[in-house]
Amino acid sequence: MVLRLPAISIKPVGDTQDLRRRLGALEAFDLIIFTSANAVRFGAPLLDQRRDLTLAAIGPATARSLHQAGLSSSMTPREGSDSESLLLQPMLVHAAGRRILIVKGMHGRELLREELTRRGAQVIVADVYKREPAVHGAAELAGLEAKLTAGEIQVITATSVEIAASLLHMAPASLRREFDRVHWLVPGARVAGAVRERGVTAPILQADTAEDQDLVAAIVRWRSSVSGA
Repeated sequence: MVLRLPAISIKPVGDTQDLRRRLGALEAFDLIIFTSANAVRFGAPLLDQRRDLTLAAIGPATARSLHQAGLSSSMTPREGSDSESLLLQPMLVHAAGRRILIVKGMHGRELLREELTRRGAQVIVADVYKREPAVHGAAELAGLEAKLTAGEIQVITATSVEIAASLLHMAPASLRREFDRVHWLVPGARVAGAVRERGVTAPILQADTAEDQDLVAAIVRWRSSVSGA
């Protein structure tokens, strides 16, 4: 069985027209980077369907979101879907003198902005959405605990640090104990480290990225190792 339990709520920030005025002429940017599918969801209206702008996507899921919005990415990492992977792209390795806009969520990672600034780029940030902890009632959380106790759920998937932190924060002590009796599935070492730092002792499965196919592949590898196949 698969149980969906949103751990964070995504909401827009500010007014698109006001932000567009504050950013000025978008053609003045050498590159506009979208850091997530949600950045596309709430930030694409800034572009007003202009196709003469150079866009970058932090990973394949973000690139697909741009395509679905009628836009295209000129730069997407072939491997990985994080700031580190994007920073390896030639245009960003040699970023000195470039004017770059980063479209992102509030309180997200600052690595991209900090590193591009260090490399000599002029970086402007547009926060277009915010994350808030999701709210679930006691009965819903008790139902989740019952399924974990009964062994109906063997894997908890947390595709970001924020999701993992919110999930752990909302859990009462008894549910929190159940979280340590199953496997956690996360995309990569950074999220795995954050889960460990928050006290999770459960076995952790690491997927290559947060892409659906990579998450499924990690589960298949685990199940194959358990079954001896």
